[in-house]
Amino acid sequence: GEREFAESIVREATLEGRRLDILVNNAGMPMHTQIYDLAAEQAERVMAVNFLSCVWTTLAALPAMVRAGGGTIVNITSIAGHKIHPFAGSAYSISKTALSGLTREMANEFSSLGVRVNAVAPGEIETEMVGPEYEMLIPRIPLERMGTPEDVAGTVFYLCSGDSVYVTGTEIWVTGGQ
Repeated sequence: GEREFAESIVREATLEGRRLDILVNNAGMPMHTQIYDLAAEQAERVMAVNFLSCVWTTLAALPAMVRAGGGTIVNITSIAGHKIHPFAGSAYSISKTALSGLTREMANEFSSLGVRVNAVAPGEIETEMVGPEYEMLIPRIPLERMGTPEDVAGTVFYLCSGDSVYVTGTEIWVTGGQ
C-alpha cells in the first residue's frame, strides 16, 4: 500500500548514510465529481493519494530528519481547500483541506524536533490538471494569467531555504491574487 511505498522511498533516499533535510509532499489526484455522485472507492482513493500518502511519507521521513538535526517539510495543498472552486470537485477540495490542517498540526508537533512544516496552496497553475475550461477563470485572477510551475517551485524553494528559518505552520497562497 501507500505506507509501504512511502517507507521504501525514504529508505532509498537515505541509503549509504545520506541526509534527509527536505521533504516536499506533492501528491495530487484530481476528482471532479460532485459529492452526491461520489462513489466510496473514489473518495477513498482521492484521500489516500492527496492526504494519507503525505502522512505516510512524513512519518517515514521524520526519523531521518531528526537524525540529521532537523529539516523542512512542504505540503502542496490547493486554493480549492479554502474556497469553492468550479472544477475541483468535493473530494479533491476536502482532501486538500485536510492537508492544510495536517500542516498546522505537524508544525506544532514537530517544532521541538527541529522540523519546520509549511504548505504551498497553488491556484490556477498551467499543468496537465488544467484544461481549456480554465481560461474562463483568468478574469478572476488579478495578475491576469495562470501561474506556472516555476511560480510554485520558487515558493517551495523559499520555504526550504535559510531565508525562512522562522517560518513554520504557514500556508502560502500562490494564486496571482485570487
